[in-house]
Amino acid sequence: MRTFSAIAGSALFLVAAPGVVAGLIPWLLSDHYRIPLSTVPGFVPLGSILVVAAAGVLLHAFARFALEGLGTPAPVAPTEKLVVGGVYRHVRNPMYVAVLSIILGQVLIFSSWAVLVYGLIAAAAMISFVKVYEEPTLARRYGTEYETYRRAVPGWLPRLTPWRG
Repeated sequence: MRTFSAIAGSALFLVAAPGVVAGLIPWLLSDHYRIPLSTVPGFVPLGSILVVAAAGVLLHAFARFALEGLGTPAPVAPTEKLVVGGVYRHVRNPMYVAVLSIILGQVLIFSSWAVLVYGLIAAAAMISFVKVYEEPTLARRYGTEYETYRRAVPGWLPRLTPWRG
């Protein structure tokens, strides 16, 4: 895939997947963000920091797919190369971790039980998708390169030092 196509496809998928999961659905669940901000001391600034930091990680991860992998995160247009640079040296699933962190940030900002329950359901769905579809697909597509990476880099809790594979 050409770089421009990879960037365009990744941008489109960013809006269609994380934009809906971490943006539109929490927005709808929180009555379009009209609910009052949390009154628990520290929750609003902590949640805001989490949302901003996670959004940065998410954008970085999407850029890696387009520029390093020459593809998109969408299963219909996968990368040509296994993406293991940048934030992927710390955690195998930075996009999912970032999306869940954005949702958690919104839980804190609004002290919303509805968004919390939604986040737990989204987490279960993401973990299941990774186990049932993504990991077997990556193992078939990239073979020992992926298995080496999978053994060295945790899936959900980032390692402190970057993997140097």
